[in-house]
Amino acid sequence: MSKTAPKKTSKELISIVIPCYNEQEVIRTCHTKVVEAIENLPYGFEIIYINDGSRDKTLEILREINAEDKRARILNLSRNFGKEAAMTAGIDACKGEALIILDADLQDPPVLIPKMIKIWKEQDVDVVYGQRVEREGETWLKKATASAFYRVINHISAVSIPRNTGDFRLMNRRAIEALKKLREHHRFMKGLFAWIGYKQAALQYNREPRAAGTTKWNYWKLSNFAMEGITSFSIVPLRIATLVGFLISLLAFGYGTFILLKTLFFGRDLPGYASLMVMITFLSGIQLLTIGILGEYIGRIFGETKNRPLYFIEEEL
Repeated sequence: MSKTAPKKTSKELISIVIPCYNEQEVIRTCHTKVVEAIENLPYGFEIIYINDGSRDKTLEILREINAEDKRARILNLSRNFGKEAAMTAGIDACKGEALIILDADLQDPPVLIPKMIKIWKEQDVDVVYGQRVEREGETWLKKATASAFYRVINHISAVSIPRNTGDFRLMNRRAIEALKKLREHHRFMKGLFAWIGYKQAALQYNREPRAAGTTKWNYWKLSNFAMEGITSFSIVPLRIATLVGFLISLLAFGYGTFILLKTLFFGRDLPGYASLMVMITFLSGIQLLTIGILGEYIGRIFGETKNRPLYFIEEEL
């Protein structure tokens, strides 16, 4: 099949970055929907697919798409580096004056791309982020935990992250270049998008269920992702651990003083085994919790000091 020549009535180029991991059921539909959304827009487009170490036929299908459409670029990473690194690879590779990040599962509808571009042009902003009003296809537990996470991180972080936002957004070249300077290894992209600042506007929409396939985000991965965000953008857990330790030390000193005075004036009572075990268990738990919090931060420091590349590209088409 011959390659489709992109329609171009303007020299301005817009890049669309789509990370892919085991998306063989939906990737061709995704490309069709994206092409339909951009076909009549007066811009040039490049569609950058990042294959993040897929184990299914995703790469094979991407090769077919690349052979059919000149707008499609393929970055095949050397292994699975994770979605945050895959997005970073696409951001680094994009050539457009603006960049749109889109998930391959079609939960963020490509049909909104023209609206995003319109807001960018008419309001003269640097970033247009998608803000979910409804989250269809998600359980009440996932919605509740997501809402709680945004409340917590915005309360303890100096950077305000818009609630109910994902990676679906448009960024202009100024925002892209700012983001490319942030090379930390432990990447919480939602926080980084907010950290760079600049003028930002919201595009509200209803998030749809996955078009096909299964989600790659179970509750264990989501909890790790939440921990990544909290430790990347706040040291409040360390301060809480310090405060709890101080209060317990103060209570222990006061209780010790009480026991000493009681013994001096009223004699010594037989100590209770049960209360002693409760105190030992409680204090041990607090110590282990505090050590765990310290370990989370030290582990991230260790990861950053190695200064490894964020990803490797095996092949580029």
